Amino acid sequence: MSELFPDGDEARTLARLHERLARAADRDALLDVGYRLVDSPVGPLLLAATEAGLVRVAFDGEVREDEVLQELAEQVGARVLAAPRRLDRAAAELEEYFAGRRRRFDVALDLRLARGFRRAVVEHLADIGYGRTASYSEVASLAGSPRAVRAVGTACALNPLPVVLPCHRVVRADGSLGQYAGGPERKRALLDLEQH
Repeated sequence: MSELFPDGDEARTLARLHERLARAADRDALLDVGYRLVDSPVGPLLLAATEAGLVRVAFDGEVREDEVLQELAEQVGARVLAAPRRLDRAAAELEEYFAGRRRRFDVALDLRLARGFRRAVVEHLADIGYGRTASYSEVASLAGSPRAVRAVGTACALNPLPVVLPCHRVVRADGSLGQYAGGPERKRALLDLEQH
């Protein structure tokens, strides 16, 4: 095999070495952001966490993986590494959610990517109960600015933690879906999941 494409044994050895590196970096506080990919009924999700907690959830197709990792390197810290174990709890809670066994997330969150009014909005998204929806204007009121309806839409579109902070539960006043960073099909799928 070529050096660029290791054979099965070499690939397994490289994977083990990478895992050891990630564990050591995490243990010695040399890792700003650890990430992993997980499968879900709404497609692959990229999960990223700092020592403080889950900092980013990104849908496949929303943005490219390398763009998400670059954003994290620029906004959180340059030491970004695949470190699946750091995301074990978040991955388990998401699996429980998609299986219908979890209605609220307990994983620690790092909200540093949401600032100002956007942060106020995303902090209130979990107040919208499982299986329920709220209008953009209702969320604006929850966030303390009843007239900031468009800003709520922007905050939901830029929510760094979709699914976990359920912006999919925010709909238009007439009950129609509105926009969603993951796309309308994913928004509908998440709302349908919560109806069962």
